[in-house]
Amino acid sequence: MAEQLTELADDRALLGRTSTAERVSDILRSRIAEGYFPPGTRLSEDGIGGALGVSRNTLREAFRLLTHERLLVHELNRGVFVRVLTVEDVEDIYRTRTLVECAVVRGLGEPPYALGALAAAVEEGQRAAHDHDWKALGTADIHFHRELVALAASERTDELMRSVFAELRLAFHVVDDPRRLHEPYLVRNRRLLRTLEAGDRQEAERMLETYLADSLERVVEVYRRRIGEDGTGAR
Repeated sequence: MAEQLTELADDRALLGRTSTAERVSDILRSRIAEGYFPPGTRLSEDGIGGALGVSRNTLREAFRLLTHERLLVHELNRGVFVRVLTVEDVEDIYRTRTLVECAVVRGLGEPPYALGALAAAVEEGQRAAHDHDWKALGTADIHFHRELVALAASERTDELMRSVFAELRLAFHVVDDPRRLHEPYLVRNRRLLRTLEAGDRQEAERMLETYLADSLERVVEVYRRRIGEDGTGAR
């Protein structure tokens, strides 16, 4: 936890003079999505509040917001913890991703598309793979899909998917071999980018639907092995 708090203190400047619960929840959501707080982590009010320089009431409101987003869970007399997902949670995350991401690609309109940020996410993943940093590769994969959703130019869609992608990171934490999970999708991300660069959104949608189905199957397989066939996800 000490390392996470040190990293979190770097975000304090982002609060500026508007240290609201919403801004705090944005920071914590981003940190969860980047893998700094694994599932089951107890979040210290004193530690996080001190790192960000916010009041206990502000932090508790931020916790409440993230609990509503299913990223945190409050346990009576124990505190607030980063949520441990169930198999059913993972399946629902991918169901949502398929509905939203495929719809974004389907609705792109006529090419060319603004793919600079998508290409940057592919390069980010390539660098992570070169450095054998598999956690960073997982983050780059999430960034790729976040930028894919951003092609819709819809703040509402971006907001919806921010918490979905943060939950996805919680699923990735359970994977015991992140290289085996993420590395094949770096190639698929590049192929999807090339297909969009060619302006073939129908083929891109088909590729994406297959991609997400394969990813779901792989993640669920790991979940069933790691947290039990009943999928309870209990700590």
